[in-house]
Amino acid sequence: MNRFVPLAFAVLAVSCPARSEEIFVTNERDNTISVIDGDSFAVVRTFPVGRRPRGVTFAKDGKTLYVCASDSDAVQVIDPETGQVRHDLPSGEDPEQFALAPDGRTLFIANEENATTTVVDAQTRKVLAQIDVGIEPEGMAVSPDGRLAVTTSETTNMVHWIDTKTLQAVDATPVGQRPRFAAFSADGTRLWASSEIGGTVSVIDVASRQVIQTVEFAVKGIAADRVQPVGIQFAKDGRHAFVALGPSDRVAVVDTATYQVESYILVGRRVWQLALNGAGTRLFSTNGVSGDVTVIDTESFKPIRTVKVGRFPWGVAARPMPDGKAPDGRAAGVTP
Repeated sequence: MNRFVPLAFAVLAVSCPARSEEIFVTNERDNTISVIDGDSFAVVRTFPVGRRPRGVTFAKDGKTLYVCASDSDAVQVIDPETGQVRHDLPSGEDPEQFALAPDGRTLFIANEENATTTVVDAQTRKVLAQIDVGIEPEGMAVSPDGRLAVTTSETTNMVHWIDTKTLQAVDATPVGQRPRFAAFSADGTRLWASSEIGGTVSVIDVASRQVIQTVEFAVKGIAADRVQPVGIQFAKDGRHAFVALGPSDRVAVVDTATYQVESYILVGRRVWQLALNGAGTRLFSTNGVSGDVTVIDTESFKPIRTVKVGRFPWGVAARPMPDGKAPDGRAAGVTP
């Protein structure tokens, strides 16, 4: 009987191919999500969601997808395999961006219309708190140790600091005009906040909550008022930050040690948000006006593919692979 075991395993391997890493993109105008294969860069499926989908993120195991359906006033909990909505979470009015805490269950949601941050337990589906912040909150981030959350308020021009234990706002840091996005460094010592109209990124020391550096951008041949920083993504090794620069149609590459801009990468029209694949070798940018996603090689800082998706793509997230590996044992997102 033992001599048939290898054959059985071979048949199983053929019938159960390894799952490629997938990149999920919210299409704001179509009310859909496009799913891009992380190896072939082809759109492999598209499914409907709530109205005006924007922010998107995954549970750590990749088995649950969360989507901010802004005009549906809901955070939708979706099965990423089937695209079926399991249920909606209470989110407050006009949820635009959110952040999942390291505990894997607490969602911090920015509510643009009512100047609050809503905190929801994703497992019990209960609202834990609604925290008053500045006018038109949008950006949302949680520190790597889970002790702090931040909301950026577009009209108040501040980063608001929230103690995740007490669920109280404890401080605020003034930044540039119309802050849209915030991201903590991997070690949690720095917070980067983009200011769309100010045209800058503020680097904040988390311990003191003071701005220690302001990163400025100048794209040759592009008017300064078209350089509008929005999404931020750190490289896997932490040496660079990638910044989406809106209608300049560029992604800036910033040295995180010197805060100098090393390169500007030409992408599609009106770049909004950014996401890395699991291996950190590819960066995906959502380009709203051109309705596509640019795939960027993170070693050469060169665009390598344009992928057509739905109308006005906005949010983007890579689906986590088990233990960062594809089923055949290779690093997630790496083509053999």
